[in-house]
Amino acid sequence: MFEYKTHGTCSTKIHFDVTDNKVYAVSFENGCNGNLQAISRLVDGMDAEELIRQLKGIRCGFKKTSCSDQLARAVESALQGQ
Repeated sequence: MFEYKTHGTCSTKIHFDVTDNKVYAVSFENGCNGNLQAISRLVDGMDAEELIRQLKGIRCGFKKTSCSDQLARAVESALQGQ
């Protein structure tokens, strides 16, 4: 299980697993509960590199990042550390 401290978002941490280059069991601490539950369900079992490609760079309003972008960065970090 990986834990990633987010930066610049309402959510404060992301927890997830990466097995065989697939992302599982994504959960967020804090943030917009409904939206983050939806993201977690939609990405469950997704190829890690596809998740990064799809979500990296998404912004929330005027912020330079978003919870989706932070998830992509978290997965990217986990892949680099494996």
